Amino acid sequence: MLTFPVFAQEKKDSTLPVLPAKSFVTIHKGTFGGKPISYKATASEIHLKNDKDEAVASIWSVAYTEEGLTDLTKRPVTFVFNGGPGSASVWLQMGMFGPQIVKVDADAKKDDGAAPYVLTENKNALLDLTDLVFIDPVGTGYSRVIGKGKVEEYWGLNEDASSIAKFIRLWITENKRWFSPKYIAGESFGTTRAVAVANTLESDGQTMSLNGLILISQALDYTGSTSINDNITSFLTYLPSMAATAWYHKKAGAGKPLEAFVEECRQFTYNVYAPALYKGNLLDSTEKNAIAQKLVYFTGLTKEYILRSNLMILMPRFQKQLLADQGLSVGRLDGRFTGDETDDITQEPHLGDPASYHVDGAYTAALNHYYASVLNITMDRPYLTSNGAVNEKWRWRTTPDGKGWEPFPVNVARQLAETMRRNTAMKVLVASGYYDLICPFFDTEYTFSRNGIIKERVTKTYYEAGHMMYLHEPDMIKLSADIRKFFAE
Repeated sequence: MLTFPVFAQEKKDSTLPVLPAKSFVTIHKGTFGGKPISYKATASEIHLKNDKDEAVASIWSVAYTEEGLTDLTKRPVTFVFNGGPGSASVWLQMGMFGPQIVKVDADAKKDDGAAPYVLTENKNALLDLTDLVFIDPVGTGYSRVIGKGKVEEYWGLNEDASSIAKFIRLWITENKRWFSPKYIAGESFGTTRAVAVANTLESDGQTMSLNGLILISQALDYTGSTSINDNITSFLTYLPSMAATAWYHKKAGAGKPLEAFVEECRQFTYNVYAPALYKGNLLDSTEKNAIAQKLVYFTGLTKEYILRSNLMILMPRFQKQLLADQGLSVGRLDGRFTGDETDDITQEPHLGDPASYHVDGAYTAALNHYYASVLNITMDRPYLTSNGAVNEKWRWRTTPDGKGWEPFPVNVARQLAETMRRNTAMKVLVASGYYDLICPFFDTEYTFSRNGIIKERVTKTYYEAGHMMYLHEPDMIKLSADIRKFFAE
């Protein structure tokens, strides 16, 4: 779902030596959810082995576990990862769930600038409720293949799920936590991974049933989050996010509350826009002009541009067009952010995503500083917060080589439905940002209203920010409260 810079990786035929796994343990105190907590931070490598008992991959994780407990069966543990493919867990660790977080402009008005940055205790972290284990998949963070391992064995939808499930089983076994309640929290592609891992954990002769999934900016069915020509579903799922973003920038919905304007767009999308798109060139000129006028109302774009686009606005073009009169593009991860580009007439943003480059310097610096200064971590290689090589080489194929397979959009939603039926105790929280222009909130509603998902065990929550809604401090507080309520249900 995201794009990242490319870092050097182990070559396909290289062999890295298998060195002893490193571990760094420190003891800390903090106040979370109003409760004083003494906790241990264990930053460590765990080696995954092949069927010959040879170490082939090293998975890096940071675990925060409460000290002084005698009965671990009542203490939940939550495994956390970001997405990509190719992203380390830095964003959720340093922005939402970790005991310390980096401060950036909550209102998306200022760039993060340059060092120094501000680290602060995260009083909204969940350590009063659950232990936390942040996982970096192979190729991200400090995780990598070793020995006879090959990246091809990890850089794929099924391969990734298998390795993360193996890690979780190892961690649970080593820490004697089989009776502890278990949760997974993932963001973006991390939600795809979360569902695939939950499904994988129910197989391989070591069945592990989860208590719940926390899906932040869900991406289960990529049909609704892939803005390309001829994908009618995407024009439907993205329109309400366009309307919300236009509302935020005062290009549409003047005088109306956000939720009311969004609901109006929902009804238009279901009842008018969808039939119109399916009619296509069968629309007469009167119908087409009427639809165009409503799209002007919801998006703030000109009628001329909408008609030239044949009533279908690709998201990258919307990013460029919405504030074209100001010479600005809007962010993809978060439509609140804007960027001043050098070329104002390109069809889509060319400098990258302002919602990313306005915060990534702070997050990268904060994690490296925190690891070195607070957790006392010393490693012999750089921590890769993101790695474009993973995404470029990722294997989306879901069937073995040699078996017939025709490419189609990624969709693990049916896996979620099946897992929920096998595990009748598992519940799901789905958190969506109104200004997320990569994983639109309306796609959550579209996805979770079909695919056989049991709606009674799904909680949907909404935030006035984007993909990483926790960048907006009021929404970070709200998300923390929503997760606490989810745990208590």
